[in-house]
Amino acid sequence: MHDARLLLELGDEAVRRLARRGYSLDLAGLEAMSSRRSAAIGAVDELRAESKRAAGEVGKAAKSGSPSDEVDALKEKARELKDRIRGAEEEVDAAEAALRELLLTIPNLPSDDAPDGDSEDDAVEVRRVGEPPVLGFAPRDHVEIGEAMGILDLGRAAKLSGARFSVTRGPGAVLERALASFFLALHTGRHGYTEFSVPYLVTAPTMTGTGQLPKFEEDLFRTGTGERDLYLIPTAEVPLTAMHADEILETESLPRAYTSWTPCFRSEAGSYGRDTRGILRLHQFSKVELVRVCASDDSRDELEVMLAHAEACLQELGLAYRVIRLAAGDMGFNAQLTYDIEVWLPSQDTYREISSCSDCGTFQARRSGIRSKDAQGKRGQVATLNGSGLPIGRTMAAVLEQCQEEDGSVTIPEALVPFTGFRRLLPDGTPELVIS
Repeated sequence: MHDARLLLELGDEAVRRLARRGYSLDLAGLEAMSSRRSAAIGAVDELRAESKRAAGEVGKAAKSGSPSDEVDALKEKARELKDRIRGAEEEVDAAEAALRELLLTIPNLPSDDAPDGDSEDDAVEVRRVGEPPVLGFAPRDHVEIGEAMGILDLGRAAKLSGARFSVTRGPGAVLERALASFFLALHTGRHGYTEFSVPYLVTAPTMTGTGQLPKFEEDLFRTGTGERDLYLIPTAEVPLTAMHADEILETESLPRAYTSWTPCFRSEAGSYGRDTRGILRLHQFSKVELVRVCASDDSRDELEVMLAHAEACLQELGLAYRVIRLAAGDMGFNAQLTYDIEVWLPSQDTYREISSCSDCGTFQARRSGIRSKDAQGKRGQVATLNGSGLPIGRTMAAVLEQCQEEDGSVTIPEALVPFTGFRRLLPDGTPELVIS
């Protein structure tokens, strides 16, 4: 969440930057709300000071033996002041709530490093890594491959839960688990992340702190009512970041690097008709998430670090991909700068998103109340970053498609063999086991 004072200090600069992502900032309205809050706080302070003086006058009058009617009048004045203070405090609460409600809807200020534009067509390509495989035959998509092998069953998934769910079977389930285990081993063993197992249900304040609420209410799955009103997480970014809500972190402990493998739940509101075939866009999918918390001045460098970690997953698997920098108007609500990694899908003859790595600056930390303190006790701001490292379903689709053979078999990337126990899937889905 933004600091209203900082937005007002930036003034037209804040208006310009937010306009790049399609948001029209009403500076006059923001200033009016901020002034209302300041005036209300000032009024409470004045009334409290007056009440303190009135209480002193009552005490003096009682001690000096003043007539009872004078003492009673002073007491009545003190009571009236207390009533006025309660009313003024209610105005402070109302003013703060109105200002907070507005600030929660304002997206992060985009970095000037983000190109202009509001669609994927406006993204800037940064690099391509690996050559898309030349198959020499008409490529099948991951659905054809998976269903022919019997390792992917979308029909039974639909019977269980409706559209946009999947069931994997036998070697397919093993492959999913192998991908997650490989990613976690890579990030914890080589990249220095600490692995967490986190709740999949979180509170509304947790969702608000990390920026999912109120903006993305329609994209979330909600369960329960009243005191047990909880939300299914759309990504492990939410609990991993919110673990430090309302905490002060020692500067010397930064940066912190966290990872977790969780299911993710998204209603995909507004995306109907896009990627409805296969496992590219599901209501429930699993993902290994990366989160970094660092000093605010280090976030840009930390974004490059995280991006390299996500890229390493694809490099180790030998999958062709490219990196793009998203346009200001196409970034997520929380981000000030985002890189997307897109993996090559032969069946579509194009690159498709497999990871987003975002620098959120101090945006989420302010919303969640995460700060830092150095050895001398000086307080500071922290920045948060998040990225996919990687989603299991989309990576599985890329493996099946890029590693398919003309006879219908699939060769498993060497990096996964220790985790799968097989090097190849035959056309009927039979795994070609590693013989030790």
